[in-house]
Amino acid sequence: MLGKVFLFSFLLYITRSPILALLILLVILYVIDRRFIGLSPSLIRPIKRMRRISRLKQELRANPHHASSKLDLARSLMESGKYRDALSYLREVEPVMEESADVAYEIGLCLLKLGELDEGKLYMDKALQLNPRVRFGDPYLQLGEAFTHKDPHKAVEWLERFRQEQSSSVEAYYRLGLLYKKLNREPEAKVAFRESLEVYRSLPKYSRRKQRRWAILARFK
Repeated sequence: MLGKVFLFSFLLYITRSPILALLILLVILYVIDRRFIGLSPSLIRPIKRMRRISRLKQELRANPHHASSKLDLARSLMESGKYRDALSYLREVEPVMEESADVAYEIGLCLLKLGELDEGKLYMDKALQLNPRVRFGDPYLQLGEAFTHKDPHKAVEWLERFRQEQSSSVEAYYRLGLLYKKLNREPEAKVAFRESLEVYRSLPKYSRRKQRRWAILARFK
């Protein structure tokens, strides 16, 4: 905190403008966070995503039956939180990718996010049947999150299964802790947050940066 105050004072001395000094300070803190911590969202990624969506739509106007472009577009829309739009494209590629566990998972995820829980579960079950290790067990976490209020007991079963499948992701244990908190299961939530930190400490240095954000968030829970 003292370092930030000192830096702001130094910038104020140089710029002679509190507003400009504050803006420069925020930029510096943002760059440091993106480089070493990762708590702040990327400002560039959404722009790149919008450009990619625009490009893929142009490709589909030229070639409306290109399944690969439809799938890429659906995934970009999912990243933007536009699950209904993404689902429409996934439905179009489903007939030619019936044996794809990833496509079944993505359709299931869209349905769960849109509140279509029962149909979403059917697709998640299909994805797991096609590939029990699809997305490293994430279907169990998504099902647990979606059914938290409708079927808490089943949600816990899915969370425990996810714990068995995923043992090396700091983010996974952090999200698991959040879901336990939603279920008012504080002891299990604390264990999940603690395991998140333990997993982080066990990681090699080169992979800690990608997971550091989740470790910091878990530490404050």
